[in-house]
Amino acid sequence: MNHTKGGLVIFTANSHPSSRELGKRIAERLGVELGKVQVYQEANRETRVQIQESVRGKDVFVIQTVSKDVNTTIMEMLIMVYACRTSCAKSITGVLPYFPYSKQCKMRKRGSIVSKLIASMMCKAGLTHLITMDLHQKEIQGFFNIPVDNLRASPFLLQYIQEEIPDYRNAVIVAKSPASAKRAQSFAERLRLGIAVIHGEAQDAESDQVDGRHSPPTVKTTGAIHPSMEIPCKNMFRRLCEDVVLRVSCLFPVLIPKEKPPITVVGDVGGRIAIIVDDIIDDVDSFVAAAETLKERGAYKIFVMATHGILSSEAPRFIEESAIDEVVVTNTIPHELQKLQCPKIKTVDISMILSEAIRRIHNGESMSYLFRNIGVDD
Repeated sequence: MNHTKGGLVIFTANSHPSSRELGKRIAERLGVELGKVQVYQEANRETRVQIQESVRGKDVFVIQTVSKDVNTTIMEMLIMVYACRTSCAKSITGVLPYFPYSKQCKMRKRGSIVSKLIASMMCKAGLTHLITMDLHQKEIQGFFNIPVDNLRASPFLLQYIQEEIPDYRNAVIVAKSPASAKRAQSFAERLRLGIAVIHGEAQDAESDQVDGRHSPPTVKTTGAIHPSMEIPCKNMFRRLCEDVVLRVSCLFPVLIPKEKPPITVVGDVGGRIAIIVDDIIDDVDSFVAAAETLKERGAYKIFVMATHGILSSEAPRFIEESAIDEVVVTNTIPHELQKLQCPKIKTVDISMILSEAIRRIHNGESMSYLFRNIGVDD
């Protein structure tokens, strides 16, 4: 049964077979068929896109999941969006369940805000709307000059807790660092459970001593110096620089270096089920360390709930060998191979909310229904 008005076309790229699988699930829920498109790479690794049906005057939705080759994933989507734009599509909506480069959304020393660059490229290619899920930082929405619907996976994760953990009433929601305490509090309030926060997680203190920010200013000298005056001039210049640095340093307060405090758990986890919540699980070292800490404090079962399961490198093996009992993630990112390596990884399907978002945007309906009972800190 077709639940949408006419003029809807859904395309998927070939970044990963699961991208097409997610697209098929969404198309089945909407009662339409996937659009015909050919995406491939030539011998020189250039991406080529050929739209094989008319999109003139239609609402186009491009579904793209992020594979390990993130850069190819981005180029596939940009080229496909641009191809639809030049084919006179009425509107082009990108469906990126996980927004790539979302971790690089803040300035780090002399780096760059890559998320802003990706957003500008997508808008320039012709994107008119974006559907994504659980942005790493909600401020990323401000990088776009087009509407962005940042959907939430928390209702699906909460439903999994209630249905798949029989004695979840004896659980406590855990934030593995103070930074994720708000998300944990949001989960705990809706489940009517307690909360615990792990404080003192080992974090690398960013030092600006190595990039030359504390070096004395360079002074250009004009004119030649007589050889007999070279050493005295150097000594005078050194003393002058030391005096300037001393005078300037007196104007600023003394900076106390960061020290790693001992790990403490704020909250009672003894004899309880510990459920660690976060938005992304990629490098699992911090999760494994948190699980060991909770086990030492008396937690008898440990779950990890996250929206995006990147699980790169040796993450499946580390999870399998850790004290973690189960890792629950959504299918925003393909992780079939990781599930074969680690049976502890479970998947929650979020195609329902994506298909409903597409239907509402295409039919011009309000999106507020999809954000009912959603906390600001989800």
